[in-house]
Amino acid sequence: MLVLVTYDVSTIEKSGRKRLRQVAKKCTDYGQRVQNSVFECSVEPDQYVRVKAELEKIIDNETDSLRFYLLGKNWVRRVENIGKSDAYNPDTDVFIL
Repeated sequence: MLVLVTYDVSTIEKSGRKRLRQVAKKCTDYGQRVQNSVFECSVEPDQYVRVKAELEKIIDNETDSLRFYLLGKNWVRRVENIGKSDAYNPDTDVFIL
């Protein structure tokens, strides 16, 4: 299923900048960055539960926020892009490191 993960981490303090880096790093473990604080993650249900729990451990609930949009398996019909796009299909495109 495709999950869109968005976040807003307060970077006023040094600890916030560290959390921001940790959240971004954790998201790259599960998906592809599509905008500064937005990741598309093609995950199985158990992976979704895991990434959600891992991210919840990183953020400060008083100053930061996470949002998860569950687009499901038929996400292709639900995603529309206008303008510049480095679009990819997380279910079929392969990245070799």
